[in-house]
Amino acid sequence: MDNSNRRRFLQNSALLTTGLVGLPLISSANQDLSLSEKENINVFGPRQGYTSQLSILVSMMDWMRRMVVYSVKHLSRRELDYLHDDNANTIGAMLMHLAATETYYQLNTFDAMEWGSWDDQIAGKWDTAMNLGDGARDAIKGHDIKYYLDVLKETREKTLSGFRDRDDDWLMTVDKKFPWGPTNNYCKWFHVCEHESNHNGQIKWLKSRVPA
Repeated sequence: MDNSNRRRFLQNSALLTTGLVGLPLISSANQDLSLSEKENINVFGPRQGYTSQLSILVSMMDWMRRMVVYSVKHLSRRELDYLHDDNANTIGAMLMHLAATETYYQLNTFDAMEWGSWDDQIAGKWDTAMNLGDGARDAIKGHDIKYYLDVLKETREKTLSGFRDRDDDWLMTVDKKFPWGPTNNYCKWFHVCEHESNHNGQIKWLKSRVPA
């Protein structure tokens, strides 16, 4: 193949990949989510009630949460409880894990609690989901999707309320005692967002493995 034909082949391949792989992902998500004219999930930027950088963070978290909901909202109880093997986690347990993670970051960043210092009542409610593994495999099951989505919604509403009461200076505040080392609130909450992305990938994989 000469150089001109090789360039033409690569250009056509790139167009085909963009057309068949990239576009339907966004298109189908938007159609299914029924976005209003006043709301565009794909435009990150100012959000009413939030300061500039918090608006960007809220934009990212909102986009990622929509994708998680899109992945799970039609799942049956059988699918939510499906255990692929003895070392796996169920989709239901991972959804609770997302809520537990967000709750602990609320305590750490909103209430200035050192990581892991919450009382036994809070730990008793959330540690099983936070830690996953055997405890979650035994305890987190038997719920329908509404149960999990309601927990996620309640947890997220508390997060958004906390953001509305804070500003960009707070977002940039560095915690020098965080287990990772010096970490600002922006990094902590971006981690909450990318953490959902990580588990959304696992959820999609598990969905594809549930026996017919």
